[in-house]
Amino acid sequence: MKHIIILGDGMADHAIDRLGGKTPLQYANTPYMDLLAQKGRTGRLITVPEGFPPGSEVANTAIMGYDLNQVYEGRGPLEAASIGYEMRPDDMAIRCNIICLNDGKIKNHHGGHLSTADANILIHYLDAHLGDDRVRFITGIQYRHLLVIRGGNKHIICSPPHDHPDQPWQPLLVKAEAGAPQEEGRLSAQETADLINDLILRSQQLLSVHPINIRRRTAGHDEANSIWPWSPGYRPSMQTISQLFPQVKSGSVISAVDLIKGIGHYAGLRIIEVEGATGLSDTNYEGKAAAAIQALRNEDFVFLHVEASDEAGHDGDLDLKIRTIEYLDHRIIRPIYEEVSNWPEPVCIAILPDHPTPVEMRIHVNEPVPFIIWHPQIVPDTVTRYDEVSTVTGDYGLLRLQEFMQALMNA
Repeated sequence: MKHIIILGDGMADHAIDRLGGKTPLQYANTPYMDLLAQKGRTGRLITVPEGFPPGSEVANTAIMGYDLNQVYEGRGPLEAASIGYEMRPDDMAIRCNIICLNDGKIKNHHGGHLSTADANILIHYLDAHLGDDRVRFITGIQYRHLLVIRGGNKHIICSPPHDHPDQPWQPLLVKAEAGAPQEEGRLSAQETADLINDLILRSQQLLSVHPINIRRRTAGHDEANSIWPWSPGYRPSMQTISQLFPQVKSGSVISAVDLIKGIGHYAGLRIIEVEGATGLSDTNYEGKAAAAIQALRNEDFVFLHVEASDEAGHDGDLDLKIRTIEYLDHRIIRPIYEEVSNWPEPVCIAILPDHPTPVEMRIHVNEPVPFIIWHPQIVPDTVTRYDEVSTVTGDYGLLRLQEFMQALMNA
């Protein structure tokens, strides 16, 4: 049996008065998710271990079957792997957003949906002015980039910018962990925090006078006027998915997001690049679906990740979040299900988000998410709709962390 996980990042939500007390998943028109809920088995999943932040790097790694206590090193190393940067033993890699500050507050975490082309110019500009033998800036995708500090210390406290919309930025600057260990050959945690905070302040001076931001300011668009590093780590040590689950002989990951590609890299999955995949609501849904179908013809496992609902949640855009959920249903799940449902070798389809990103909160929250597992021979439960409420009564009940991948492989 082959397996595909279709993950709508941040798709789960809370009941909203404007929707008559329904969640976006309950309100959206999702005939194919509901069909698979009727034909398959459902449940809920805790995706974030105790003591970990409810970020996509944590939740997606757990969903793939990994014990975060053994492998977690933050987003930075995952994005380094995706970009193709081979970390040295003394490197510390840290995710580096380009964000928009306004009136002393974080206006948004994405620099006004900065394009990769403009971001590449800005990152090279910052590297030329701030980079040296210790510090290096590396371009990623859109607003998501990488800062590598040779000899950096990961024992620092950083604030993910998407968790602090409309909040003053200065109290959120990097701090050293209390009692942080001093590691041989590395800066102290306080020295690392001071270095990163200095880079943040200097980046603001440089970015404010760059022609890209002058043009954006003149046009009335949000500026990409500060870096914001967060989620540091060293090079992780992970088994491949094939080592964890012998049923998987080969597999692929499809995503527009570097950290998901990085998880896939360390998991031993082939990274499939889809033209027009953006990480936003305008992503190439049809291209992703076609790539997944083609991969399933030759491989055992596909992890298909769609970021759009998470971005809509962070922006607090309810209408857009509903549309992204419907796009996932109509433009990804429908063609994949219709294609593989009658293949001679059965394909098992799983659908779930990694965490909720409630539009009225605009942040990730650590709450169970609903999931579906379907294949042609599965015995269905009594659930007839896919949403946060209906799946409470699903036969899988409430699973934790790696139990999802174990259930999927044993389906």
